[in-house]
Amino acid sequence: MVKFQLPFIALLTCLFCWYCTGPEDDQPGETREGCPDQESWGATIILTKAGSKQAVIQAGHLAKFDERQHILLDDSVTVDFFNPDEEHTSLLTSQKAEIDEKSDFMTAMGNVVIISDSGVTLYTDTIDWNSELELIYTDDPVMLTTAKKDTLYGIGFESDASLEHWIVRQPSGVTDRGRDE
Repeated sequence: MVKFQLPFIALLTCLFCWYCTGPEDDQPGETREGCPDQESWGATIILTKAGSKQAVIQAGHLAKFDERQHILLDDSVTVDFFNPDEEHTSLLTSQKAEIDEKSDFMTAMGNVVIISDSGVTLYTDTIDWNSELELIYTDDPVMLTTAKKDTLYGIGFESDASLEHWIVRQPSGVTDRGRDE
């Protein structure tokens, strides 16, 4: 009878110890800190102002952070801009963008190109868009080409989203126009 009790007690002791530790309770795991609250792939955001479509933002990946009211778009960002009559005016492309949801303020980063429907094209690395003021601007180096084959370079830029009323800061450039044009 003693021969049978010893292995049985050892087995019960092992089972009891294994049960008390729990499979994952005491192990440190991943936290949600720094992780997005929502994610989407192939995302589209439509921004409106007074009921009119102002911009359509598309990206391959969207990460939304609720507490900070922040959206990160980090894959092939495109933004179609529209005038108050909802007519398309320009297209922005960039590698990524960030949107502050409190103000609908967007910063586009990485190989930013804006092509207006009127033929003006802007190249820069970073551009900010204030949707409330309907203003795009940067303090970074820019290159701007016009439909008349002008090329302007500068440090800093400001314009409406349609690139109709623009200012290049610290400009230099090249033109093929004559003095009479």
